[in-house]
Amino acid sequence: MDKREVDVAIIGAGTAGMVAYQRVRKMTDRVVLIEGAQYGTTCARVGCMPSKLLIAAAEVAHTLAEAGQFGVRAESTRIDGLQVMARVRQQRDRFVQSVVRSIESVPSAHRLVGHARFIDSHRLIVGEHTEVRADRIVIATGSRPVIPGPLKDARDRLVVNDDVFDWQDLPSSVAVFGPGVIGLELGQALSRLGVDIRLFGVSGGIGSIRDEVVRDYALQTFQREFPFSPRAETRQIERTEQGVRVVWLEDGQQHEQTFDCLLAATGRKPNVDHLDIQNAGIELDYRGVPLFDPHTLRCGDSHIFIAGDANNHRPLLHEAADEGRIAGDNAAAWPEVTAGARKTPMSVVFTDPQIASVGQDLQQLATRGQGCVAVGHVSFEDQGRSKVIARNQGLLRVYGEHGSGLLLGAQIFGPAAEHLAHLLAWSIEKRMTVSDMLAMPFYHPVIEEGLRTALKELNNQLSIGPVPGDGCFDCGPGG
Repeated sequence: MDKREVDVAIIGAGTAGMVAYQRVRKMTDRVVLIEGAQYGTTCARVGCMPSKLLIAAAEVAHTLAEAGQFGVRAESTRIDGLQVMARVRQQRDRFVQSVVRSIESVPSAHRLVGHARFIDSHRLIVGEHTEVRADRIVIATGSRPVIPGPLKDARDRLVVNDDVFDWQDLPSSVAVFGPGVIGLELGQALSRLGVDIRLFGVSGGIGSIRDEVVRDYALQTFQREFPFSPRAETRQIERTEQGVRVVWLEDGQQHEQTFDCLLAATGRKPNVDHLDIQNAGIELDYRGVPLFDPHTLRCGDSHIFIAGDANNHRPLLHEAADEGRIAGDNAAAWPEVTAGARKTPMSVVFTDPQIASVGQDLQQLATRGQGCVAVGHVSFEDQGRSKVIARNQGLLRVYGEHGSGLLLGAQIFGPAAEHLAHLLAWSIEKRMTVSDMLAMPFYHPVIEEGLRTALKELNNQLSIGPVPGDGCFDCGPGG
């Protein structure tokens, strides 16, 4: 067995791992980047990019289907599943190859391929062929889909999002389990591409929505477009000659339907369970994930850091890049450890209408105490620009702080949410007050005018100066 000694070993060559490597390389040449199997980030191979390719095809199909309201006729529209999936795979492969080329530019002396596992806190066995001794270690092993046991009864007709993007053609029907980000995006896209889908949930949750007012609105909107059972009690999943038979209880009645396949979009779990992490000498939580400081990414008081989806703190690409930077800088500078700047939380779900969360949600803000927060809102149903383009569905709620007048967070279900979310996140990052934001220029007619309406309502409710003493947590109109 080969033996190597390095200053820093980085396990995982995804987004967090690559950024960590780049930061460490600035400080030392004694570094190794370890990848278990194939190169190519989750985003490029099975996440952000291929899903957006499928959604793009669905948006075109939906636009043609809705063109009649504008007096535009498209009677000959036909969805060619073979071509849809061919484009998804082709463009997906281009994104992956771009990532692979970037990784292959790393000197070969700095790369190792093979699954890594801990012997002790400083030593790793890689692929049963190399023992690596490292002064510091960064865990950036990403995540993988979680499949609850009952769903496995679908057997060979069970798929996860990783499988969808290798389809040669579109199926005729899909049972989608899990109304989170993946389930919502893929479920709606498949529905708009002519696939008969039903989306199953258990607890009533929808995507990343934490505001109950927005959640209820989103549920009603999605249910008008495709079958959505947010609180289904699944009684049976059975592989039959026809496909997958699903039996469920909903609203006191039993239902059943047979689908071509079952898509498990039931969350992801950190890839730390095959690392023999128990040998690393660090404290683990009940899931077996290392306990760590979210500002330094350091595991306890050790020389081990964990970044990206592997820690499941903020499993998003831009957060993985930031965490790779923080973990890489700290691993390189060890034993000096510095808290890295964390940006305003922001997430986007690319459904239609889009979903976005920015800053703190109402549950987090409630911990500030009663009477500290006010809420403003706007409905996009009567918003000018949204009506012009027939995208007038949605609700935006913004949260501000009494006393300071600061904008604290927002929940969006509406048109152009991906863009509104950036404006709001930038404003929170710069610690702008609601009145500061209202002093900014707004063009006409644009969707951003809807944001201005919500901010005006919020500003009117905010008490600038001492916190109101009535002891009431003010949820604003519709709250």
